[in-house]
Amino acid sequence: MTTIGILGSGALGSNVARALANAGVSATIANSRGPESLKDFTAQTGPLIKAVTVAEAASADIVLLALRWSDLPQVLGTLPAWNNRIVIDGTNAVEFLDPQSPDANDPGNPLAAYGIKAIDLGDRHSSEVVRELVPGARLVKALNHLDVQVLTQPEVSGGQRVQFYSGDDADAKSAVRKILETVGYFPVDLGTLDVGGRLATLPFGSLAAINFIKIA
Repeated sequence: MTTIGILGSGALGSNVARALANAGVSATIANSRGPESLKDFTAQTGPLIKAVTVAEAASADIVLLALRWSDLPQVLGTLPAWNNRIVIDGTNAVEFLDPQSPDANDPGNPLAAYGIKAIDLGDRHSSEVVRELVPGARLVKALNHLDVQVLTQPEVSGGQRVQFYSGDDADAKSAVRKILETVGYFPVDLGTLDVGGRLATLPFGSLAAINFIKIA
């Protein structure tokens, strides 16, 4: 049986965990504060979601990165070899702003109203950077382009919510697609990581935040 681990219990990680539990899929979830800090959360999601250590969640067959961009190097740098396991990159190169900071009211930042600031990666897309942080993993970009609050609602308006995914390994993409379908989404393959990752990356990818619904 394929195991799923979630690194990060913020809005992304917790909502993906809820979506998995709603679909009858088990997973582990971890944060920097330890399993005890997730006791109330797992009481809500039920027995399918288990709180574990970061190392335990990262040892799953398929691992979702649901971390803040700024935390990626530190967290991923402490983990053992990936050994060809699948990593889902759900991250985006953005900084979350303190509402009381000057940056939160910066007229030069078009995203300030949303509480975020884009991190300048030059000509690179975010998964290009993440790929270097998970050597030996088979990386698939997914679960990053929509408002995290809608992730627990895969079926809406009489149809299925579209989830984009991309990657360079066909078997890894197939495994991620199966998870997306099981949850109830309609997966759409955007091709290779360098093509699809750039299209769906928040905040400036041409498909970022576009909420397509597939109607039967």
